[in-house]
Order: sequence, then C-alpha cells, then structure tokens
Amino acid sequence: MNSVIFRTVLMGLGLVLAAVALAGGSVTFDFEDVPAGKLPAGWTVEATSPRGELASWKVVTEGENHVLEVVPPEGAFGGTYNLCWTKEVRFADGEITVRLKAGTGEEDQGGGPMWRVRDRNNYYVARYNPLEHNFRVYFVKDGSRKMLASAPRIRIPSGQWFTIRIVQHGDHIQGFLDGKKLLDVHDATFTEPGGVGLWTKADAATRFDDLAVRPEAG
Repeated sequence: MNSVIFRTVLMGLGLVLAAVALAGGSVTFDFEDVPAGKLPAGWTVEATSPRGELASWKVVTEGENHVLEVVPPEGAFGGTYNLCWTKEVRFADGEITVRLKAGTGEEDQGGGPMWRVRDRNNYYVARYNPLEHNFRVYFVKDGSRKMLASAPRIRIPSGQWFTIRIVQHGDHIQGFLDGKKLLDVHDATFTEPGGVGLWTKADAATRFDDLAVRPEAG
C-alpha cells in the first residue's frame, strides 16, 4: 500500500471512530494504526498555563505495541499542564479507562485522563504521581486547578504500567487505580458533554495506551 492510500485509510478510520463516539458508542484508542511519530486523527496538543514550547506528543513503538508518549521541553515550567485531547469524542457519563507508565521527571511524574473537556482551560482530570505517591481528581476552570479528592500512600513505581478508570454519573465521580476504588466525590463544575484526552504536568515524561471511552447508554 502506497503512503497516500495508507494516510487516507488512517484518516477514514479516525472519522469512523469519531462518528461512533459522537453517536454515543464506545471507542478505544490503542494507537496501533497510527504511524510512529504521528498523532491520532483529530487530536490536538495544547497546554494550560504554557511557558515556552509545548510538550512533544507522538506515537512511538514499545516492543510490538504502539503507545502515545509525551516528552516535555527543556526547562518545563512547574505550573504547566500538558494536554493531548480530541473534541471529536464526546463524553458526559459512563466510563473512561487508560493504561499509562510514568517515566522521568524531577518535579512531576505520571499523569492520567481528562474528560468533559471544554477547552485547554476547562476540564476534569485524574492523575497518579509516583513522586508524591498519590492519586487525585481535580477540575481545571479558567486555567486554575482545584483538587476534589486525594488517595495517599500509593506505591506504583515509575517504569511500571498501571490502569486508571474513571466512572462518572451526573455529578458523581469515582476513581479506580488498578481496579481498586480510591476516589469518590461529587462535583457539578462541568455538566455538559465534552472532549476527552490525556494530561501530564511540568517535566513528566509518560507513555499512554488503550484509552477506552464507554459512554452511558441512554
């Protein structure tokens, strides 16, 4: 298959996935059909409170798998949140799961999913940080982050894959880490459907795989 046809097939696949999600169906991004060095169709790289260059997000190979990797720029600012997300997949209620592996980072490590995303300054996010040994859920509104719940004393080391699952029904948010429910909170900051994506902070270098979005039927 020549490169033009290959790119056309990939674009068509991206449009099909987006259409399924917009219709309320489940969609999984495993990145296997995305060429190394590229992003999935319809995804955007942005930042909340950016300072200097944006982080580099691209699909890379790990063994036989394709995964999405973020590499922060030199001198990454501590208050910068690195985002890679799509508005073509709409989510309000249901489940979101993602596998991730924390890499390097002196100030911050790890990351997690973001959902009900309005734009780069307004969204929900959950993340695990191996440096702080905690799992937390926040909202970011008008660029300012507020913590909603935190689970301390967690020991998943950098370099090890783990899974975050978020379950949302109305204003009820539950967070699971490797299958164990650790977060349970109510918040009504964002009530409308929004985009979904992935999030890291500052100098965290992280890999993500198998982002699954399962909207609630109805």
